[in-house]
Amino acid sequence: MQTATAQEAIISSIVARPDALQIAERVSAIIAEEQRRRLAFYNDVTEEEKAEFIEGEIIVHSPVMKRHNDCLGNIVSILKAYVFEHQLGFIGFEKIMVRLTRNDFEPDLCFFKQEKAKDFEARQTLFPAPDLVVEVLSEGTVARDRGIKYDDYERHGVLEYWIADPDARTIEQYLLDESDKYQLRTKSDSGTLVSRAIEGLVLPIAAVFDEAQGHEFIRKVYR
Repeated sequence: MQTATAQEAIISSIVARPDALQIAERVSAIIAEEQRRRLAFYNDVTEEEKAEFIEGEIIVHSPVMKRHNDCLGNIVSILKAYVFEHQLGFIGFEKIMVRLTRNDFEPDLCFFKQEKAKDFEARQTLFPAPDLVVEVLSEGTVARDRGIKYDDYERHGVLEYWIADPDARTIEQYLLDESDKYQLRTKSDSGTLVSRAIEGLVLPIAAVFDEAQGHEFIRKVYR
C-alpha cells in the first residue's frame, strides 16, 4: 500500500518535471476511460457469473474445485449461524460486490457490522468496504488475494482479513494496527482464531476444513 508520504513523494517527482501537465492529462484520460468501462461493467454483469473489475480489467472467475467449495461452505455456515444468533450484522458470500475507490471485488465472504448493515436494502447490488473479508485461495486467485486485494482491503480500512488455504488447511488472519497497516495475527492449521470484527467469535481453525467439526461448532452456537 502506498502511504500518504510515499504518494507525496511520487507527486513531487512529477510536479518537478517540465512535462507534468502532460502527464497529469494522460493519467486523467486513462482514469476517465477506466471509469467508462466500469460503468459498462455494472450494466453488463449478471447474477449468474462471478466477475470483478480490477484496475480497469474485467476478471471472470472459473468454476471452483470441490476443496474450495467445501472450505468456503464451512466458513459460510459457521459465520452465518454465529452472526445470526447474536444479531451482529450481515454475512455476504460469493457474489456480493464490494465497491472500493477504483476496484470492484466479489470476496468469497464478507461481514458488515450492524452499523453498516442496518442501511442495506433488499435490491442493493453494490456494497461498501466490509469489516471482515475472507478469501479462499485457489491457483487462479492467489496472486490477487495476496496482492491487489490485500492492498486495497488495507487501504479501505477493512478491519480484518482472512486468507484460507484449503491445501495447507491453514488460515492467515491479518488485523489493522494503529497505523492502518495489516499485521499477521494468526497463521495456523490448529488452535483457535479470535476475531476482532465479529464480536465474541473464537473459532476452532480445524472447523473450517472439517465439516463435522464445523457442524459441532454450530450446534454449540445454538445451545
